[in-house]
Amino acid sequence: MNVKKLGRTGFDISTITFGCWELGGGPWEFTNDQNNIQLLRKAYELGITTFDTAEGYGNGHSEEVVGEALGDVRKECILTTKVSRSNLKAQDVRRSAENSLKRLKTDYIDIYYIHWPSFDVPVEETLSEFVKLKEEGLIRAIGVSNFSIDQLKEAVKYAQIDVIQPEYSLLHRAIENEMVPFCQEHHIGIMSYSSIAKGILTGAFHLQGKALKEGDFRAERRLFLPEHLLAEKELLEAMQEMAVAKGTNVTQIAIAWLLHQEALTSAIIGTQDEHHLANNLQAAALSLSAAELAALNTISDRVLAVIGY
Repeated sequence: MNVKKLGRTGFDISTITFGCWELGGGPWEFTNDQNNIQLLRKAYELGITTFDTAEGYGNGHSEEVVGEALGDVRKECILTTKVSRSNLKAQDVRRSAENSLKRLKTDYIDIYYIHWPSFDVPVEETLSEFVKLKEEGLIRAIGVSNFSIDQLKEAVKYAQIDVIQPEYSLLHRAIENEMVPFCQEHHIGIMSYSSIAKGILTGAFHLQGKALKEGDFRAERRLFLPEHLLAEKELLEAMQEMAVAKGTNVTQIAIAWLLHQEALTSAIIGTQDEHHLANNLQAAALSLSAAELAALNTISDRVLAVIGY
């Protein structure tokens, strides 16, 4: 597993991060805690050192699973978690951080994020508490997630922002125009979420005949709208053709594309399945040529002109 320096933090993170949203239960189909604890250990043994969770994932349960799985190897791991939008007042930030520390069974958080920007609490108030937590050694780096470019520009006035966490994939490239250049100029790391577009970029829905089950939260998401599924088919078919030629699969093509983006520090990818984990990790060794990357970009641009982002 490759690693990259994270912004100005001075520490490395693995270029694939284990995303732990699913481990909290919530809207995802859930296996069980023991399976997920074993999977986290397997990910660590296979070279993943960076694990991303949040207090909002299963009301803290994801953090508990991470803490249980990685407690004895904590010093070798980078643990990242997030404070929820409802807890962005200064006193609430501190309480949330302390609760996350307990659930993660650690005395410091490597990266602490604002999960979503507040509608009413000034970011200056929130980040002032983040800075205090950092000065006290309770957190090592400050991140923001789901911030617009204007919100990020405001945030950097009040704290050293070390990393952003936006949605980014072949089907969501909104950050490329303004966010990426700003982050590169200011040495801010980028960790992508929805790296395989909530399953779309595995090919399961376009190439394998999979359909969402009744009640699946993804049915309301833009990528799963019928007209958007139709528009996306061109990209998935091209990825399949490329995968066959390279002796790999669509998921690995999607992840490899991300890992070839110079500005990206790490791609966050979640799973509750050991076979999917192994497949995802193999993408780190997959090389795409300049011509292959250009072909994917061109088709992605065409699809995004229809579906947006």
